[in-house]
Amino acid sequence: MSRKVVIALGGNAIQSGDASAAAQQHVLEMTARKLVDFIEQGINIIISHGNGPQVGNILLQQAAADCANNPAMPLDTCGAMSQGMIGYWMQNAMEKVLRERDIHKNVITVVTRVVVDPNDPAFLNPTKPIGPFYSEEEANKIMQETHVWYKEDAGRGWRRVVASPKPVGIMEHSVINSLVEQGNIVISTGGGGIPVIETKNGIAGVEAVVDKDYASEKLAELVGADTLVILTGVDHVFVDFNKPTQRKLEDVTVSELKEYIKEGQFAAGSMLPKVEAAIQFAEISPERRAIITSLEQAVQAVEGKAGTVVSLYGAPVLV
Repeated sequence: MSRKVVIALGGNAIQSGDASAAAQQHVLEMTARKLVDFIEQGINIIISHGNGPQVGNILLQQAAADCANNPAMPLDTCGAMSQGMIGYWMQNAMEKVLRERDIHKNVITVVTRVVVDPNDPAFLNPTKPIGPFYSEEEANKIMQETHVWYKEDAGRGWRRVVASPKPVGIMEHSVINSLVEQGNIVISTGGGGIPVIETKNGIAGVEAVVDKDYASEKLAELVGADTLVILTGVDHVFVDFNKPTQRKLEDVTVSELKEYIKEGQFAAGSMLPKVEAAIQFAEISPERRAIITSLEQAVQAVEGKAGTVVSLYGAPVLV
């Protein structure tokens, strides 16, 4: 049976600073060249990705054009826009590289809804900053008029903050799995997915942002992947980061990582969600493992030759 791997792309796999469509498409082509290496090894992949800069720009565009005749779209809809946009770019990039290597595979993007709990305590304490910066005076005025939350963000100004609830389900997971089982390359759960809740009248989008790494873990769990690869800007997870005692983690168990979390080794806004997602996936079974590494080292990491490999009791034997 072919291996099934969920690959969660970091922001640097999509954008390198230039927000133009052409520049982002160029970065995605470079990313596609790395991802097709997995295909050449007979591995079935499901690709997830971030959307922070992209959805931020969409929100800016919506705010700039907002008027009675052209009202700004809500956050869940903007998330859907970004999923379609990035998925389209990635499909084109992947198909170009597949054609160059004479590989006959279909690539498809699934606009993905991620179910969250409406009673998640995150809704009572919005923490995820999105959209443009405002002065304190401007932010207070907007809060009085709209009743949405704004907070000061690292000395750079005030930004809207939304809840970041944990994912409890992915509505399209069975469709995604069927597509993969048929040999297709699937792009899904972009930007953590579109957060939705189940109501008596059906599905409803909510003003929230689900963390990409937690959503990717939930996807990997639901489709029965054997490996979750979380890509970031470094080749390994480090402890004592930027200290003389800094060291990289290679093969590490769930229990070891939990101890490092207790020590405060991982920053809440960067490495901690990746480590927690890796732990959650590896805890499911001794046969499952999570890998945190860079895009450049991804293929070698899946072969057990690079990256930080997280497993329940120790690195499982590759088959």
